[in-house]
Amino acid sequence: MAKGKRNNWRRIATIAIPLVFAVVVLFKMLNYSTTAADLQTLLQNLPKEINMGSSEQSDRKIMEKFEKLSQDMLKKQDDQARRFDRERKVLEKKIQALKQPARHATLREKLAVVFEYGTTQRFPAFVWQSWPYSDDDDRLDPTLKKYERNWANKNPGFVHEIVNDDTAAAFVHGFYATVPEVIEAYDSLPTSILKIDFFKYLILLARGGVWADVDTDLLQPVPNWIPENVSPKEIGLIIGIEHDSKTPDWRSSYLRRLQFGNWVVQAKPGHPVIREMVARVTETTLEKKYADELNMNLRNDLTIMGWTGTGAWTDVIFTYFNDYVQSGVLDKITWKHFHNLKVPKLVGDILVFPEVSFNAPQADSDTDSKQLTNSALHFATHTKMKSWKNQQKLRGYK
Repeated sequence: MAKGKRNNWRRIATIAIPLVFAVVVLFKMLNYSTTAADLQTLLQNLPKEINMGSSEQSDRKIMEKFEKLSQDMLKKQDDQARRFDRERKVLEKKIQALKQPARHATLREKLAVVFEYGTTQRFPAFVWQSWPYSDDDDRLDPTLKKYERNWANKNPGFVHEIVNDDTAAAFVHGFYATVPEVIEAYDSLPTSILKIDFFKYLILLARGGVWADVDTDLLQPVPNWIPENVSPKEIGLIIGIEHDSKTPDWRSSYLRRLQFGNWVVQAKPGHPVIREMVARVTETTLEKKYADELNMNLRNDLTIMGWTGTGAWTDVIFTYFNDYVQSGVLDKITWKHFHNLKVPKLVGDILVFPEVSFNAPQADSDTDSKQLTNSALHFATHTKMKSWKNQQKLRGYK
């Protein structure tokens, strides 16, 4: 009997002890898991709690460093650009000095040496305009100011220069230092309109680009002018027709039956037509000066046309067309080749546009302005305000 009881207790102990041990182990495991989870959560949240307070401050410091770095880089770029510009000007002066024409050279030979011409080069991205004062001056008519801003806004990749009287004189004395005859002629011209006309040829010969009278309003950007079927490398000069007479009474207002305009001209530096125009105006002016014939009434349009204006300009262009050595044109070119011109015409390296291209119809109450400005060959309008007529008739002359 006693032996049976001992066996029962032994069995109970055998079962109970492992069970109690299992319960203890399980309890410890559960307790450890909860503690580990809490610890892990605490560790995960710890960086957030630490960083929450300093993130904004850190971001500000980073932004400040970035802004300072950006400003330093921009300043370095500006300094480098100014240094390059100074070096370029110095180099240009040295190159200009190397192009010293021979003492015995003629005027045209001097101009050809100093201002070489290369057809294959690009048209420089300049737009030149002239006004006696700055473009911010109140004396500039609001309409003209609008036109001037239009040339700049529609050609964002171009250098747009408004040249006043003082700047023009500085340009001439600088670029033509080795051709003193040109400087003497420019300084001797008695009126503003003659100086402006002469200056447009002088700046185009030296720098190239687009000349636009201040009373012209741009309708299409300059890069749109050249037709797709014509390579810019083939062109050295772009002009438009000023007047194509349909009646026999043209002599009362023009020197030639068909004249080329000069209020909008695009040229590559050194073009022979521009060079010849500079030589012609120089010679004519000095001849008048030495003959004491500068004192004349220059309000007559025909006088200006034949001296620095579109009459002389037209004669020089036709002379160039018919000089095979210079233009490479075999045919005899006359006004008839451009009479009733409706599309651009390339003759030699000169691209000639119809009369409406640089003298496009202006929109009025009876005209659809959108239709006008969208016309493919309407590049600019010319209001012919002739503001120069309101200026002093002569400088130092009666």
